[in-house]
Amino acid sequence: MPPSLPATINIREPRWDQSTFQGRAKHFFMVTDPRNLLLSGATLEEARRVVEDYRAGTVHPGLTEDQLWRAKYIYDSAFHPDTGEKMILVGRMSAQVPMNMTITGCMLTFYRTTPAVLFWQWVNQSFNAVVNYTNRSGDAPITPSQLGTAYVSATTGAVVTALGLKSLTKHLPAIIGRYVPFAAVAAANCINIPLMRQRELKLGIPVTDENGNRLGESTAAAQKAIFQVVVSRIGMAAPAMAIPPVIMNMLEKRAFLKRYPYLNAPLQVSLVGLCLVFATPLCCALFPQKSSMPVSSLEPEVQDQIQKKDPWLETVYFNKGL
Repeated sequence: MPPSLPATINIREPRWDQSTFQGRAKHFFMVTDPRNLLLSGATLEEARRVVEDYRAGTVHPGLTEDQLWRAKYIYDSAFHPDTGEKMILVGRMSAQVPMNMTITGCMLTFYRTTPAVLFWQWVNQSFNAVVNYTNRSGDAPITPSQLGTAYVSATTGAVVTALGLKSLTKHLPAIIGRYVPFAAVAAANCINIPLMRQRELKLGIPVTDENGNRLGESTAAAQKAIFQVVVSRIGMAAPAMAIPPVIMNMLEKRAFLKRYPYLNAPLQVSLVGLCLVFATPLCCALFPQKSSMPVSSLEPEVQDQIQKKDPWLETVYFNKGL
């Protein structure tokens, strides 16, 4: 009979060293794996049971270390790290590649007419709103009115940017017009994410010590978390919205696509998907999921609160969200 697995493996942290980009990249390749979307509800619940039991000190008979880590990553792909609730299917990070390759591919294909721009920017911002809400940091609830404000503002910002740039690039080379959707997406991310997470900016997100002991809530940590997520999201979109337009612009000048124009959209979606398979986990890995900042950079009242609990503490940690 194989020896029982020790109860000392820290599965609250990722399997790989998160202080290195390589370790974070390995972690996010697992978290964003689209195959996780195909797992049944029973598989997800079994993974949750294994993880929660192990954290409580109960090791299932015959459980191996690889099986434990597999359960941990299944759990992380479907359940929110702060609230523990099961996340909406299309809002999970494992849905990023299939959802974004379809939406982005269509935005890049159907960008010439105003109705098409309006429709696909609306679809994209609707999807982003779900993702931003699902992957928010902290356990504070957000009201329907706040959700509505963020959604309308981001959608309006994206559409205004797209239509404004579309009119400005009307007389420029066709390749320039192909980059209008990317500019609109970048602008919308700068609006959508802060608005969707506005409660965190007002009330703060939980900050902890190295062992996960909650010390308070900080708006300074929320600002840093949201900035990092905005940078990562724009980085995710950049390769998928910058590389395919160049390739498609060349292909459209050749006889093949002129002869088979119906292949335009499938080709565009496939190219976007290829970029996203790598860009999504690599851009998620730009910053550690468990971010940190010096106590001295927090708000004075939060610093005082922490000093009373642990006068020697110099660094706090927080979940930046995705």
